[in-house]
Amino acid sequence: MTTETLSFDAANLDKLAEVIVRVGLNLQHGQGLLISAPVEALPLVRRVAAAAYRAGATVVTPFLTDEAVELARYEHGQDVSFDSAAAWLFEGMAKAYDQNTARLAISAANPMLLAGQDPEKISRVGKATSVAARPALEKITRFETNWNVAPYPGVAWARQVFSGIPDDDAVGKLANAIFAATRVDQPDPVSAWEAHNATLQARVDWLNGERFSALHFQSEGTDLTVGLADGHAWQGGASQSRNGIICSPNIPTEEVFTTPHAARVDGVVAASKPLVVRGTVIRDIKVRFENGRIVEASASSGEAVLTKLIDTDEGARRLGEVALVPHDSPISNSGLLFFNTLFDENAACHIAQGQCYTECFENQDLSPEEVTAAGGNTSLIHEDWMIGARDTQIDGIKADGSRVAVFRNGNWA
Repeated sequence: MTTETLSFDAANLDKLAEVIVRVGLNLQHGQGLLISAPVEALPLVRRVAAAAYRAGATVVTPFLTDEAVELARYEHGQDVSFDSAAAWLFEGMAKAYDQNTARLAISAANPMLLAGQDPEKISRVGKATSVAARPALEKITRFETNWNVAPYPGVAWARQVFSGIPDDDAVGKLANAIFAATRVDQPDPVSAWEAHNATLQARVDWLNGERFSALHFQSEGTDLTVGLADGHAWQGGASQSRNGIICSPNIPTEEVFTTPHAARVDGVVAASKPLVVRGTVIRDIKVRFENGRIVEASASSGEAVLTKLIDTDEGARRLGEVALVPHDSPISNSGLLFFNTLFDENAACHIAQGQCYTECFENQDLSPEEVTAAGGNTSLIHEDWMIGARDTQIDGIKADGSRVAVFRNGNWA
């Protein structure tokens, strides 16, 4: 392997690659693998490729991104650039998924990369990319192939989480936090994931057995009733994709989640953690829903970006996901704000504006029209933000109006 200089234990990176391939993707003999990652995550990309080929992969195809190239667009691009996207790339990805190619996205991005750029340009690029990406995104939201998102400790990300210390020390601390959250610091990470997924599956089975029609969230600043889609199904941890492969889409994960009814969300909700989106930290989000639709929204900082996000399309004003995460999850107990949705969404209960996951229905063969009729939302975005806290109380409401305690004081009841 190419000589590398790492400020953390390379053996744990080897184990993370094995967890990604064996647990996250559960890559099968004869499958291809498509990887997207930032250039600085090459040490993990290389290890994943080696693990994938050992597992019998046919071809591993990496697509690498670079921060300087991304910034060049905003600093030097002509106006036409901001409404353009590489549709051909996403069409190729969709074709790859049709051919049973597995998908891995490695998350290591600088959360503040675009902080100094024009929000209008960022919004235009985001919308153009979302439109172009729909052929590939729809296959992911329909869970047509096994896929996974996993982390790598990027330098700029580490600076954001551990500010005021040398870069090597910050990267080392972030790496250790990642290795703990992904269970690769344990003697047998794969077995640890099998036990964790069994716990999540028990939660899923209980929720599916209860058949709640709605969830009622209460905490400081929040009094929100989230109706659940007709025929919804809870998911979490390891799940079976449509190609028959059981995989764990997020490494790490602490959530169980399902599809809300796009027209049955009412009340007020306050975010319990900041949201980083489009290079902006949005703090103290407060939103009011009526009949499923956001009718008021505010934030103490980043409100202009929040408004643009909500205005992406009509579906961006409605929910596509509701997820339950105990306050005493390992990521929450770390006391860290990661400025990265992959981690922060696994530290607290959360909701997501935008596109729903069509896997979260008892009948996974519903047509797009049937998903909509059942209450599933459609949008160009899917943006998670956190609403859970230590004082969160959640009741499950059944069709007859009876209530069952789901969370008390931030944790499973």
